[in-house]
Amino acid sequence: MLTLKGPYKPIETGAMKADYDVHPRSKVGLDYLGLDKNEEVYWNLNPAELYEHAILHGEAILTKDHALLVHTGEYTGRSPKDKFVVEQPSIQDDIDWGPINQPTSEEVFDKLFKKVQDYLKDKRLFVKDVFCGADENNRLNVRVVSEVAYHAMFTHNMFLRPNDEELAAIEPEFTVLAAPFFFADPEVDGTRTKTFILVNMEKKLILIGGTMYSGEVKKGIFSIMNYLLPKKGVMAMHCSANHDKYGKTAVFFGLSGTGKTTLSADPEKTLIGDDEHGWSDDGVFNFEGGCYAKTINLSEEGEPLIYATTKMPGTILENVILDKNREPDFDDVSLTQNTRCSYPLHYIPNASETGKGNHPENIIFLTCDAFGVLPPISKLTPEQAMYHFISGYTAKVAGTERGVTEPQATFSACFGSPFMPLHPTVYAELLAEKIRKHGSKVWLVNTGWTGGPTGVGSRMKLKYTRQMLTEAIDGKLDKVEYVKDPIFGFEVPISIKDVPSKLLIPRYTWEDALEYDKKANQLAQMFVKNFEQFADQASKDILNAAPRTVL
Repeated sequence: MLTLKGPYKPIETGAMKADYDVHPRSKVGLDYLGLDKNEEVYWNLNPAELYEHAILHGEAILTKDHALLVHTGEYTGRSPKDKFVVEQPSIQDDIDWGPINQPTSEEVFDKLFKKVQDYLKDKRLFVKDVFCGADENNRLNVRVVSEVAYHAMFTHNMFLRPNDEELAAIEPEFTVLAAPFFFADPEVDGTRTKTFILVNMEKKLILIGGTMYSGEVKKGIFSIMNYLLPKKGVMAMHCSANHDKYGKTAVFFGLSGTGKTTLSADPEKTLIGDDEHGWSDDGVFNFEGGCYAKTINLSEEGEPLIYATTKMPGTILENVILDKNREPDFDDVSLTQNTRCSYPLHYIPNASETGKGNHPENIIFLTCDAFGVLPPISKLTPEQAMYHFISGYTAKVAGTERGVTEPQATFSACFGSPFMPLHPTVYAELLAEKIRKHGSKVWLVNTGWTGGPTGVGSRMKLKYTRQMLTEAIDGKLDKVEYVKDPIFGFEVPISIKDVPSKLLIPRYTWEDALEYDKKANQLAQMFVKNFEQFADQASKDILNAAPRTVL
């Protein structure tokens, strides 16, 4: 339990007194937010100072190894149904309106903005000015303003940190204004619930209220990047990325829980980033300066690099349970299965110093197949790549979103539709263009179930997935024999070094082959049904890459 409470008082023991007003600040104040009269505003504090505030304000406690532990309360995951984009003429024809990009009016935004302003006028505020995007030609100046120090600490970890000279000159291009303890009245304010995430593109402002969960901060900014970059011919990707000692780059697409962070944090590779990247004419670049990894069942043996960060001061642990000795228990999911750790990228010893990589030679689509019928690895044609990129099949992993308590089969266009404001075909066409131009190989990797669906089969072992990917990225799967999956059309290797051959053909892992056929056909039909919404904008070649039922 987080029990520290009470108002903040300056640290003063004898002659000692903390001086927080020593950091560079932008020449742009808070007047554009109507918060320029606030008496207690802390600008660009360092981690030690943010620790002090977070602990003294009752936001956090320390683990045994001095990581910062935060419990986010009622909301332990994103609230996608509470996110809205303000309808405005300048973006009306660009946004892919629907259940992901839900519209709201300027009137709703303006009224809530005024309420949040009034609420925050007498509050302590923490301001962080940061960069989003390692490519200087494609970065965004971001400001995060929150009533909690924890959000500032999270922002420090997750985004790129300007130096003192840059901080003094920086002008925010987009602002996140977070009031986690302000709650909307849906009947009065026009929201769905007491929680809201409102994006105003013209005012360049994201308004967050009613949720402490920090993932809303970073995903809100990523949505902006994913809107702006394609307009410049830069592919925006919800993916992780790494490269080997020869500079051979791989990108990993996948939703939370599919292994995107885990598989890219390879001790033998240089980690470029774990969540969002751009692909420009110069290569791949990270959006972030940190990592936000799931910690459910985290172990030193299974994921040594990520596990090591949980022992480092400066790391934030979210919704993790501590034992009596303040050691994290990563197997305890009593609060949520979406337990997380946030840490600066340089906490990973093999992290890239530049956040950049070459054009990717290998593109990996990660799927957590809840049906247990997809091969653990398969090679895709360019047309199949486009079909499966647009489809974005995976499973919602328990705890990633509110209300999801067990894996559920789902389709998420571009392997990240909650963060993609434009139509999926915009991103697919950009990706296809770059695949063709740079000759990238595309693989579909199932990190989900084998031997049956959830509740019957078992999750694919991480060591086998790692080995399959190593062989693929090293080019060794270019020399093995393949068979064609009769339903999905994939090329499936029949032998991979140090991987049981039985695992490679999923039908062989089921006790009842006919039951496998039934499930595989069921999933194929789901693919076809889902793709109907994209059919009018897809080419004939892409449509021909659809799975085919055999029963």
